Amino acid sequence: MTDALKRLSDEGVAIWLDDLSRKRITSGNLAELIDQSHVVGVTTNPSIFQKAISSGDGYEQQLADLAARKVTVDEAIRMITTADVRDAADILRPVFDRTDGQDGRVSIEVDPRLAHETTATIAEAKQLAWLVDRPNTLIKIPATKAGLPAITEVIGKGISVNVTLIFSLERYRAVMDAYLSGLEKAKAAGLDLSLIHSVASFFVSRVDSEIDKRLDAVGTDEAKALKGKAALANARLAYEAYEEVFSSDRWNALERLGANKQRPLWASTGVKDPAYKDTLYVVDLVAPNTVNTMPEATLEATADHGQVAGDTVRGTYAQARAELGAVAKLGISYDDVVQLLEDEGVEKFEASWNDLLKSTEAELARLAPTEA
Repeated sequence: MTDALKRLSDEGVAIWLDDLSRKRITSGNLAELIDQSHVVGVTTNPSIFQKAISSGDGYEQQLADLAARKVTVDEAIRMITTADVRDAADILRPVFDRTDGQDGRVSIEVDPRLAHETTATIAEAKQLAWLVDRPNTLIKIPATKAGLPAITEVIGKGISVNVTLIFSLERYRAVMDAYLSGLEKAKAAGLDLSLIHSVASFFVSRVDSEIDKRLDAVGTDEAKALKGKAALANARLAYEAYEEVFSSDRWNALERLGANKQRPLWASTGVKDPAYKDTLYVVDLVAPNTVNTMPEATLEATADHGQVAGDTVRGTYAQARAELGAVAKLGISYDDVVQLLEDEGVEKFEASWNDLLKSTEAELARLAPTEA
């Protein structure tokens, strides 16, 4: 079952699971995926936690204890989510040690309601790093305009970061610049650069979902022929930008001091259109020093029938530019699409967080002890 996953790993793609729950931790399932399916990291987001905690499986005792302490709902959620991340980080610690800190990572996101607030994001990132208190944690900061200076400040304090919700090539370049600026601040502060790690989460499937919808609206044969191409083209050109930035003189100076490259991470790799092969955003995005964080269904599909045929990114840049150019010629604005996707991404995570607040508040009220 795991031959395709092993081949993927051998090609330099780190396989991370895009899911976490207490049941997955306590049942041994996460340890099993690490042992048998080449999983070397875990990502979480507000939607994942909302689904996990709302299921109630494994959380009732902690919720009852929190209710007895009369904590606020915000504090309850942070206590619950950081506990899961801490436990997952402990399970992944041998991978972290074996890979010198590159993998074995668990990501936890800053409160999505702070996505447009730089100072609050920095404070939240510091608090999360302190709460989880594990060296193999990544703090997720969204790549909003307000998030960029926060990334620099947090990296500059020696906290490893997963930059999330990247859709555009321009914003991705700004993210890499923010990372390098952060490393330069860390260097000025006398920190050990070799201990700072980062990934840049470039979202994939949502690009096709939005652009395909617009191609359908155009309705011509030319438009239909471009369906399912934009997301891969966008991601491949992101890798081209990565290769360029991390071979620059600026980067080389930092690398000599022990700095680690900020790896591109392919996020949102579950296929949303059933017309496409279910491993599309895995096997067609194989390149060295990348991460692919997969929902469990995508992981299982790749293990079962994924055809990993070596590097499928380098050497495709001219074709990728041509495909995005063809989409633009049909009157579909790239800038409009990527801004819409960023806005929707922030809104979706905020809505999930608000749902989690409501359901947790209801559980705390239900479990609150009655005074005699």
